[in-house]
Amino acid sequence: MESVRRSPRAEAGASGEAPSLEERRRTIEEALDRALPAASAWPRTIHEAIRYSLFAGGKRIRPLLALAAAEAAGADDDEVLPFACAVEMIHTYSLIHDDLPAMDDDDLRRGKPTCHKVYGEAIAILAGDALLTRAFHLLVDLPADPDGERVRRRLQAAAILGQACGTTGLIGGQVLDLESEGRAVDAATLERLHRAKTGALLSACVRGGAVLGRASGPTLACLERYAAAIGLAFQVVDDILDATEGAERLGKTAGKDSAAGKATYVAVHGLDGARRIASDLLAEAREALAPLGPRGTMLDGLARLIVERRA
Repeated sequence: MESVRRSPRAEAGASGEAPSLEERRRTIEEALDRALPAASAWPRTIHEAIRYSLFAGGKRIRPLLALAAAEAAGADDDEVLPFACAVEMIHTYSLIHDDLPAMDDDDLRRGKPTCHKVYGEAIAILAGDALLTRAFHLLVDLPADPDGERVRRRLQAAAILGQACGTTGLIGGQVLDLESEGRAVDAATLERLHRAKTGALLSACVRGGAVLGRASGPTLACLERYAAAIGLAFQVVDDILDATEGAERLGKTAGKDSAAGKATYVAVHGLDGARRIASDLLAEAREALAPLGPRGTMLDGLARLIVERRA
C-alpha cells in the first residue's frame, strides 16, 4: 500500500536537521494507521482487535532500526516505510500468539490486557494471522509499472523477512523455547534459541532496511555485523529485565520466565554474567558502526537504547 510512504526527512522542516527518534516514531505511527483498514471496516471485530494490539504503546524499535539502516546506507526513508510497517506488524503478530494460553499464557502486554483476554482466543489467533498476511501484502503492493530494480529490492527484503519469521527464525526459536522449559540448557543452545526467536527478526529489520536503502558491499557488511550483535543483545536485556523489574514498569507479567523454567541468560549465566554479555554485545554493535561515521548515528543511539532500557 503505497499510501504508507511519507518521509520523516521531508517533515523535519527546512532546517535540514535529521528528525529525532520521536519524530520518526510519529511518522511510523501515521504510516501504520494508513496501512490498515479502519476499525469500523468489515469485519469490524477483527480490525478492532488488530488495532488494539498494534497501537497498544510499543516503542517501535524494529521499524526504527529499518529506517536507521536505510539512513546509514545514505538513502531516503520513503522506500523503506512499507517494510518498516511490515516488521512492526509481524512483531505484533508474534506477541499476540506468544501470549495465548497454549504458548506463554499471559494476561498483560504493554500494560494492557492481552488480545485474547479482550477478544477471545479465536479472534486473537486470527488477528495475528491477519497482521502477518498484511505485512507481506505491504511489501509487494507496488504502484503500476515500477522499475525493475525497485521490484528486485522489495522481493529481496520480503525474502529476508520471510526467512526471519519462519522455522529457522522466529517460529523455530519459539519451538526450541517451548521444548527447553524446565530443562537444563547449555550456553550454545541458549544462544541459538534467542538468535532465532528474537534476534532473527531484529536482524532482518536492519538487513532489509539496508537492502532497500541500496547499501554498498562494505556498508552492508558493517550493518550485518551490527544486526547480529544487537539482535541478541535485545533478548539478553529482556531476560535481565524480567528478573529485576516489576510488572508496572515492564507492562507485562514479571518473573514469568523463571516461574515457567524458561531458558534465559540470567538462568544460564547469572545476573552479572548476563549484564556483561549485554555490555559486550553493545560494544560489538558500536564497533561495527565505526566505519560508517555520522551515517551510523541513529543506529548507535538505538543500540544504546536497546541495552540501557529499563522496560
